[in-house]
Amino acid sequence: MAARLVRRCCWRHFGAFVSTPSAVPASLLVPAGKAAMARALPQAPFTLFHTSSPSSWADGFSVKEQVEESRNPEHRVIGELIETATSPQELFQLSEFHALNSNQASVIITQLSRLAVEKNLETESILRDERFQRLIGITDSQISQVWNNTLVNLLKSLCSLGMDSNRREMQSVEQEVLWRLRRLTFRQLASLAEFLAVKQGKESRLLNEVIKKLELRWTELEGTRTVVTLMGKVGHVSPALMDRLEDKALELAEQFNPDDIRKITLALAYQNRRCVPLLRALSYHLIQKHSELSLSVLMDLIFAYGKLNFHQPQVFQKIATDLHPHVSTMKPIEVTRCIRSFSLLKWLSLPLFEAIVQYALDNTKQLSVTHLCSIILSFARLNFQPSGSEDFFNMVHEELQSQLDSLEPHLLTDLVWSLCVLQQAKAPYLQRVLAPDFHARIRGDQSLKAQNLRLKLIHINAAAKLESPDYRGPFLPAEMLSPAEPAGEKVTLLQSSLREALAGVLGSRENGRFDTRTIYGWQIDAEMLVNSENKPLPLKDFAAPHLFRSEGTKPLPPGARRVAFLRWEFPNFSNRSKDLLGRYAMARRHVQAAGFLVVDVTRQSPMPAPSAPSLPAPGLAAVIPSRPPVRQPEGEGGIG
Repeated sequence: MAARLVRRCCWRHFGAFVSTPSAVPASLLVPAGKAAMARALPQAPFTLFHTSSPSSWADGFSVKEQVEESRNPEHRVIGELIETATSPQELFQLSEFHALNSNQASVIITQLSRLAVEKNLETESILRDERFQRLIGITDSQISQVWNNTLVNLLKSLCSLGMDSNRREMQSVEQEVLWRLRRLTFRQLASLAEFLAVKQGKESRLLNEVIKKLELRWTELEGTRTVVTLMGKVGHVSPALMDRLEDKALELAEQFNPDDIRKITLALAYQNRRCVPLLRALSYHLIQKHSELSLSVLMDLIFAYGKLNFHQPQVFQKIATDLHPHVSTMKPIEVTRCIRSFSLLKWLSLPLFEAIVQYALDNTKQLSVTHLCSIILSFARLNFQPSGSEDFFNMVHEELQSQLDSLEPHLLTDLVWSLCVLQQAKAPYLQRVLAPDFHARIRGDQSLKAQNLRLKLIHINAAAKLESPDYRGPFLPAEMLSPAEPAGEKVTLLQSSLREALAGVLGSRENGRFDTRTIYGWQIDAEMLVNSENKPLPLKDFAAPHLFRSEGTKPLPPGARRVAFLRWEFPNFSNRSKDLLGRYAMARRHVQAAGFLVVDVTRQSPMPAPSAPSLPAPGLAAVIPSRPPVRQPEGEGGIG
């Protein structure tokens, strides 16, 4: 603060002794022997691509540099001529009519770069121009006399113009910047780091040195704009710097506007940095202070939260409510991006999803096959059934059935699998993915992607057998139905509690099975067989058509029933809902359709007492949780 006051006082003090440009004789503008060029100078300032106007130099220049500039009227006039030039030719003429020093030559090069960007000029012709080569020569011969701010802008300008990094003059500028890093202000370092991160990437030696300086001087960091810019463009290069930036962002969280919050959350999302304290602080201020958010902010926020899997129900509700009025005017890509993010977060907003259904019906011609597939996949994840499902799915089938052959195999499999979740898979879909030529390509492929595809085909095959009575084939061959090797998942508390509770009920280990992998692609946490009097029977004596290889061959006695215990953990439900996600809802349907009485087991469902001699007669099929387990993931409590 003190330094700024000193600079301002000096600037005012010395400015009083300097003549205005209008009072400068024409002889100062054009040397003797040259014809004077009369032209009106534009008065309106412009936005610079590179900071080069005298008014903006003050932030980066020392008081000594400002005083030196203000003492020389000719330098001030040349500076204004450079600033107001509207074409490269005007700038090149200045170099012909005046004896320039290295600082002025550097400013002209910076202005050339700005004009090339603003007017979309060809940079190659600028670089080849002899007058440009003379400017480079002047700069290079006196590089040590170029001011700090001008030097930083010169380096950025040469990079923007596309000068070869191996040229001696270019390397000279880079080396001079490297030597002066300790003398640059934090703002100059931040600006340079931002530019180098975009233009040269992580391998830049200069960028690495600049970042080291930023890490050492991070306490000088001030202002929300610098924090936001560094997080978005430089943070990915240095995790250590990003840690510091997150701390500073947390300190400044109250000062961020919605666009700042959008940029910060996107930066965190792209870098997969799930900084819970910062995300919670940003969420709080977003809810408390910003009542109206633009569509772009809403879209980017829900994308970032989805990518980071960060749950804040108040924020989700606000975003869904604010998005609802925009749905009718959104583009198809915005609709699919929005709905996919909500599905990743397992958040079902009925008004918003119903509005998207209506959007799809009203804009069928604008929706591509990929857009429709994305909508179906998102609906299936949340097991969302539209209120006007008949009209919606009629439209979907009409648009998709003729396009199945054009879909990539994995997308086609995901589409049919999702339609099975929603119980909308018709014979043409099933026949396409269950045909021998379709699944033959993944046989023997042990990659994770192929295994996931194979598992979904098994689920589709189960849906065809258990839920499509009119479907006649083809089906998957028996060898494809063998269960995959268990992944060695950690035993959960609910899983161990279920086993302990059933131990006393079963009486003997032969009366039950645990973690049974079925030919339908689903796992049954525990199963047992009871007779008409609800007494357990030994499973290995009887045929088990749901297994790949059955131990017994006897048919079930009259009145006997198979009982399946299905364990539902917190992640199996929609966010803050008692409804299962689509995948698990289909699993439950398939197990039930395979002839089992299903007992849903959650943390709040009644468990059989270990000492009970037998299962009570009523309630096997009705032991359904009144609500799903509700817990707060660590670090993600409510706002406020």
